[in-house]
Amino acid sequence: MGPGSPEISTHFHNRHTASESDGFAGNFYSPTNCGPTLVSTGAYQDHHYASTYAGIDQYGGNGDPREALGTCWYHDHRMDFTAAHGYRGLAGFHLLFDHIDSCNENDTNPAALRLPSGAYDFPIMLADKHFDGNGKIFYDQFAGEGFVGDKVTANGKIQPYYNVARRKYRFRFVDAGPSRIYNLALQYQGVNQPFKFIANDGNLLPEPLERDHFELAPAERADIVVDFAQFPLGSVLYLVNRYQQRDGRKPDEVLLNPGVPIIKFIVNRDVLSDPSRVPARLRELPSIDLSEVVRTRRFQFKRTNGMWTVNDRIFGINTPVATVKRGTAEIWELEGSGGWWHPVHIHLEEGHILSRNGAPPPPHERGRQDVYVLRNSETVRVFLRFRDFQGQIPHALPQHGARRPRDDVAL
Repeated sequence: MGPGSPEISTHFHNRHTASESDGFAGNFYSPTNCGPTLVSTGAYQDHHYASTYAGIDQYGGNGDPREALGTCWYHDHRMDFTAAHGYRGLAGFHLLFDHIDSCNENDTNPAALRLPSGAYDFPIMLADKHFDGNGKIFYDQFAGEGFVGDKVTANGKIQPYYNVARRKYRFRFVDAGPSRIYNLALQYQGVNQPFKFIANDGNLLPEPLERDHFELAPAERADIVVDFAQFPLGSVLYLVNRYQQRDGRKPDEVLLNPGVPIIKFIVNRDVLSDPSRVPARLRELPSIDLSEVVRTRRFQFKRTNGMWTVNDRIFGINTPVATVKRGTAEIWELEGSGGWWHPVHIHLEEGHILSRNGAPPPPHERGRQDVYVLRNSETVRVFLRFRDFQGQIPHALPQHGARRPRDDVAL
């Protein structure tokens, strides 16, 4: 109901994969239509998701295990309708595991972290919706500066409750958008409770952080571990959002107290034992070698004549803003502008934040990321390697629509 499109292009967010399986905005299709970067129409499209780490070119075999991904998600990326389709539910989790993060809290492998697993590993997708007088969701396709709903859903439900045992749980959060930014806290009797922050953007940090709140912008992920053993039976806790947001530009920067409840947790049972743990070391980070950098680029994101622009250019399906060489590294300076916050997502490769406004990034941003939130006029410097795969190569199309990639271009 309402604005939308019968075509889709499924983007596996932050997966290290070849560009033809990435879900590029122009690779949309249906039985009767297709985007300018596909050859023909069709009822489905096969994607190949190689189960490899990044760095095959450098390390061979299965790549560099320090580049492992964990909490991933996918969503529709059809040009002009990404927000509308995600709003209607075309999004989901995809979790990846390996010998370190093995999805087994009883794993006898000495390298295994033994984080909470099974029923105690719980993904939570946050998305705000606006409902009309008939209880149907409403979306304004023409809200060019973003759209916020009046109700926040968790896995599709408004203010659900969840019975938990007195033991450790791993919660994986994703902000499915379209525009709301959260400041999340777990509160007991109105007080923020401590937890272990273990992963940002789906990537395990080198070591867990002690936190009592975290921010989440559209497309960002965060993994936390909460130990409910510290609370007596019958305790009730709330996951709350402490940001008030009136439009799609940015949240109010005055925190609500105690916050708006999103999920209620009821501690209703004991367990015989809890074999899970949160070790002091999680996953080693790949090193940053600035001698690999061949170029620094600057990208300015702003609103120009009512349109979103990058370096004063609107999005063009066949006009890339940058062409980079495979096997090299670059520094990208991402600059915001105006009175809005913008989460910038770079496909195909994880990056490392070198600085935020000239200062070192906070501890939770010192891991590998694929979403970089620009607050107002911030400048974020990001180190990126371009490896293993070529990208979508725009050039003149023959009449039948086929295009051939060049070997020397990565993105």
